[in-house]
This record gives sequence, structure tokens and C-alpha cells, in this order.
Amino acid sequence: MNLDDFVDLIERPDGGVRRDAEERRARLALPPGALGRLDELGEWLAAAQQRVPVEPIERPRVVLFAGDHGVAELGVSARPAGTAHRLVRAVLDGESPVAVLARRFDVPLRVVDMSLDCDPDDLPKEVTRHRVRRGSGRLDIEDALTLEEAEQAFRAGMAIADEEADGGTDLLVLGDLSVGGTTAAGTLVAALCGTDASQVTGRGGAGIDDLAWMRKCAAIRDGLRRARPVLGDQLQLLATCGGADLAAMTGFLLQSAVRRTPVILDGVVSAACALVAQRVAFRAPDWWLAGHSSGEPAQEKALDRIALDPLLDHGVTVGEGTGALLALPLVRAAAALAAELPERTGPAGDEGVGAAAAPATDDIT
Repeated sequence: MNLDDFVDLIERPDGGVRRDAEERRARLALPPGALGRLDELGEWLAAAQQRVPVEPIERPRVVLFAGDHGVAELGVSARPAGTAHRLVRAVLDGESPVAVLARRFDVPLRVVDMSLDCDPDDLPKEVTRHRVRRGSGRLDIEDALTLEEAEQAFRAGMAIADEEADGGTDLLVLGDLSVGGTTAAGTLVAALCGTDASQVTGRGGAGIDDLAWMRKCAAIRDGLRRARPVLGDQLQLLATCGGADLAAMTGFLLQSAVRRTPVILDGVVSAACALVAQRVAFRAPDWWLAGHSSGEPAQEKALDRIALDPLLDHGVTVGEGTGALLALPLVRAAAALAAELPERTGPAGDEGVGAAAAPATDDIT
């Protein structure tokens, strides 16, 4: 497949509509700056929707890509290797943080198995129908995928983005369910940012001790040696040191941008995939929001490189799309305010809504 096609297919959100949204904001009764970043979000959504006033977010969706990574065999994660299916089962049973929030926020949640290390019959068919392989290879000593598998996963992510757009989803929340995924993500970020392993190695969502951190750092270092020779080929890079879930997320992000569907990113894994996608199509990041800061150094580097500023910083490290979903109410609030706040009806300079009442003439002095 020719990834260069995305450069022509992806356009930026409509700049003319964004200017119209800014002009409408200037006519609202609230003074400039009173809503802080919510104004910026409302204008961004208007440009994405090509509509002023912006439409409220009515049909969001959480999409979680799942996979096991062979590098987890080295003890780089707090969870045992090959146990990502337990994370998936907790989501499906409604017992994980993201499942609880999705239920409370009334947001549909979709799980996509790309490379779980379990019998596919253990999970519903709608979860496993896109599986590429059972577990990804150990990125420190072998390719995570063959090039053919990477393309299959990438196309699966594109197909899921198309399904969501065709189904009327108006905002996507992207996350991952993986064991070893942050090691793969750290390797991708280090390779694309030209930094060394120690500067991108974090503690992961479940937290690891110092010995595990050193093993993780060594795995990323070894993965980097294998990644650097293929930096010019993003699909080969995903095959070398990514994994089926990361390849699918990258395809999902790019095709969502083609379909003009905004995406909220979660933690370091989605940020790493966004960084790869940016290398493919430089306009694609204009369709994404960074939901939160996870505290992972690789996420910080990736978001800095693609110029995305996290909406929230609450110290949430659980991953699994939780932080991104926590940002959804903020984005919905921005859309609702931009859509429903009235414009000024009085003379210019009249504060209107929120203005203080004039003091009575017989106030005691």
C-alpha cells in the first residue's frame, strides 16, 4: 500500500469556518476569554464539522485496540506476559474504569482484538474478527510483525474508522488494552524523536519497580537498534517494533482524519501511533485532541513533537482509554456552549449574561 496517498486525502479542518466561529464567539454575551480553552475547543469543532454554530456531540464512541507484545516476556510490565485478554474481559464485563465511565457517560464502547495471546473462542466474534496473529514478536530481537501482517492490521484500523464514520459517530475516543504496549510505544517515539531509551522509558499504566524499569529501558534500547534503519518506511517501522494493535491504531487515526472525524487520544500508546501517523500525513494531527497527560515521558515527547496540548492532567495512569474518556465531557461542554449561548442583543460593550446589576440610587453610603 502507498501511505503517501494520505497526504493528498487529508485536509485540515475548514479555516474559513473557524474564522466564522471566532467571529460568532466575539458576539456572545460573555466577555472574551471568560470560557478559557472551551472557546478554542468550540471553534476547533466548528471547523471540523464545517458548521457555525457547532452541533453538540451526540454520538461519541470509545474504540480500544487490544494486543499482547512478545517483549513482555522480558518482565517489562507489571502484568504477566500474554494476559491482555484479562483486560479485555474486564471491559466486556463492565468492571474496568473505562467501562464504568462509558456506562455512566452513556457512550458506546468497542473492543478490537488485533493480537491477543488467547484462544479467539474465549471472546465474542465481534471482538476477534480483525485479529492478525496471536501475540506480536519480541521487538528487541525480532520483528513484531511481518510486513504483510502490518499492512493487514493497518487496513483493519482504516476499516474500523470507516465503519464508525459511516455509522454516524461524531467523535472518537481512542485507547489500547495491551501488555508490553508501552515498551513498543517508547521504542517508536525514541526512534522518531531521535532520542535514547532512558528518555522515553516510563513506569507503564500498572507501575513497575526499578529492576523492571531497567529491563524495559534495555528492551527499548535494543529495539531502537532495529528501528533506526527503517525510519523512512512507516509501515515497516510498525512491523519492526510496533505490533498489530499499534499498526491498526495508526491506520485508524489516518483514516479518521480522511473521514473528517475528530479523535481524542489517550496515553502513550495512542500518542506514539499519532506520531507515526504524522510522519505519514503532516495535516492529520489537526483532527486530534490529546485527552490527558499520563505522566509517561514518551507521551510528553510525542505530543510535543505533534504540537498537541493535553486537556487534562489529573495523574491518571490506568490507561485503557480512561484519561481520554474523562476529557470527553469537557469537549461536549465546549460544543454545547458554542452551540447554545446567545449572541449580544444590546449595544457593543454590553456584558449581557453575567453582568453585575447596577447599584440602586438609594444605597446607603
